[in-house]
Amino acid sequence: LPLRASELGLSQTLIGLSGSAYFAGFLTGALMIPPIIARVGHIRSFTALMAIFLCSFLLLSLLDEGIFWVLIRFALGAVMCGSYTVIESWLAEQSESSDHGRVLSIYTAIVLLSMAAGQYLLGLTETNPLYPFIFVSLLVGLAIVPVSLTRSLAPAPVPATRFDFFKLYRRSHTAFAGALGSGVIMGGFWSLGAIYALARTDDASFVPTFIAANIIGGAIAQYPIGMVSDRIDRRYVLATLCLGSSLSAFGLLLAGTPEGLLLGAFAFGACANSLYAVSLAKAADNSERGEFVTIASSVLLLNALGSASSALLIGWAMRNTGDSALFTFIGVAGLITG
Repeated sequence: LPLRASELGLSQTLIGLSGSAYFAGFLTGALMIPPIIARVGHIRSFTALMAIFLCSFLLLSLLDEGIFWVLIRFALGAVMCGSYTVIESWLAEQSESSDHGRVLSIYTAIVLLSMAAGQYLLGLTETNPLYPFIFVSLLVGLAIVPVSLTRSLAPAPVPATRFDFFKLYRRSHTAFAGALGSGVIMGGFWSLGAIYALARTDDASFVPTFIAANIIGGAIAQYPIGMVSDRIDRRYVLATLCLGSSLSAFGLLLAGTPEGLLLGAFAFGACANSLYAVSLAKAADNSERGEFVTIASSVLLLNALGSASSALLIGWAMRNTGDSALFTFIGVAGLITG
């Protein structure tokens, strides 16, 4: 979407504002979607959210005014957050406590592998800049079909709920810290990791490979880490992942070659990308079934708030002290969270 906006001649300010609008929509979705799930259930909520996504996303391919891009990206952020809430609360409520780690790790691995594959859609723009819009819309439309026709039981609609940080903290101090810490750590990387890779190599073609190495590391590690977290106290697993995230972040500061950067990104991805899923599994362990939508929304929103604060603070630090501020901050954040 930023590339498409640039091709349309939108200013960097508007492009940045549209990205911020997506994040603001994500936060708004965390506040507004749980009552909708409570009112109409998981399946209807998912279908409606994906329908809104389809209409909004296709509108972007037809419009070239910056203000519309800002508004539509806000809507996209809200419905994507709602979709994650539906999926994660459904998975957590339909799996046993002993399986939470493995189930949520498989879910996270699918998300990460899809993100890695999605980067290759950029190649379609060489033929027609609208092809990625069409292809993504087809995939989203198809995603509605198995959910709508599923024979497996969705969780019963729960009483209307909102996020509740205090309840999350009471249920699990560890999940609270993990959700916030994972947001700070990964929010900084997703916002500014590409800039760091470009600054270190001065090679724009290297950046997608650097990001992909992080994603693939996370995808490969998900199931083994999830399986371990089902057998060992999740607090110790989270602390170990935080330490691994911190050490690999400091390693990326010292990496002087493209190969070293890729190895560091892979190791960092394996550890840091797993923090959210294990934190969510820990929250699920300590929650009653009827309240998990509230708990899951709280985990998601806390993670998003951590990402927002991290991106703003690290962006300021990088402008004033240099690119090394990114992984210095992330490394320290990992140690504190651990």
